[in-house]
Amino acid sequence: TGYERLQAQVVDDDGGIEAFSVAVFGEPGKGKFQWELTGRHLTLRADGDSVDRAAFGGPLVYGHGESNPKDNVYHYQTKQANKVFEALDPKQAKQALVSQSPQETYVQLQGEKGTFPGIPVSELSDDQKQLIEDSIRVLLAPYREEDVDEAMAILKASGGMDSLHMAFYKDGDIGQDRVWDNWRIEGPSLVWHFRGDPHVHAYINIGQAKS
Repeated sequence: TGYERLQAQVVDDDGGIEAFSVAVFGEPGKGKFQWELTGRHLTLRADGDSVDRAAFGGPLVYGHGESNPKDNVYHYQTKQANKVFEALDPKQAKQALVSQSPQETYVQLQGEKGTFPGIPVSELSDDQKQLIEDSIRVLLAPYREEDVDEAMAILKASGGMDSLHMAFYKDGDIGQDRVWDNWRIEGPSLVWHFRGDPHVHAYINIGQAKS
């Protein structure tokens, strides 16, 4: 489960939850508030509607310092993402595969006028689109139901699956096995940047871009 993976990550990366910091912004039960847990490879939020049209109340970070993909608690997400790549035909795969990944912290929301790497989801078949939606739900599965619902509602309001692009990056292919360890899903209201090499760093931002 997501909770079990989180427990393993905080122990592996910093000796346990005691090494992390917690903050509460506002007062729960009395208007808008937010709870935040942060430390090595982690910024986790529980949002009490503190920020309008921003899933989780703002960007998230997660990762795991284990360099062996088989032992990394988030490698299952790379395996899920690569199911999408495997479902592409050769022409689509060529479009989706990008030589160089961007800076991993570049996750600003670009809005409708943004330019996004990789293949447009709008050009894919219905079954391929469904596979990407299934993958997004796998990525969101560790989080609270209300946060998942808000994230999907934000995505739907900005054009849904057809607004997204998906890119896989040639650099950082651990073992040169063509299981792409660095990948990105991006659209006007969503950025999910996953860097699996040399270990997992992931940056998520879902919300309405500022005009």
